[in-house]
Amino acid sequence: MIRVTIYQNSEQRISGFAMQGHAGYAESGSDIVCAAASVLAQNAVNSIEQFTEDTFTVDVNEDLGELYFKIDAGYSHETELLLNSLILGLQGIEEEYMEYIDVIFEEV
Repeated sequence: MIRVTIYQNSEQRISGFAMQGHAGYAESGSDIVCAAASVLAQNAVNSIEQFTEDTFTVDVNEDLGELYFKIDAGYSHETELLLNSLILGLQGIEEEYMEYIDVIFEEV
């Protein structure tokens, strides 16, 4: 199962996210759940880097299926929109494939 943790402060402002695990929907290379979640996360990170001046750190371990993203405080409206779009997409996958992906929110 893919576990996605969205980190938020007390005002529900996102400070980062972690994505861990493999969906297990199908064999490696044919797993549409894993592919969809991975594309959404990678696109969000790449879009923030390409279209904003906001700073962040990201750590990826493809073998373990892990991605850790932390955005620096004071980020732009564009980054907020991109992160909310990521969450919307991940929750859409979760609705259809709930036994393969879990999206949770954690206050930090």
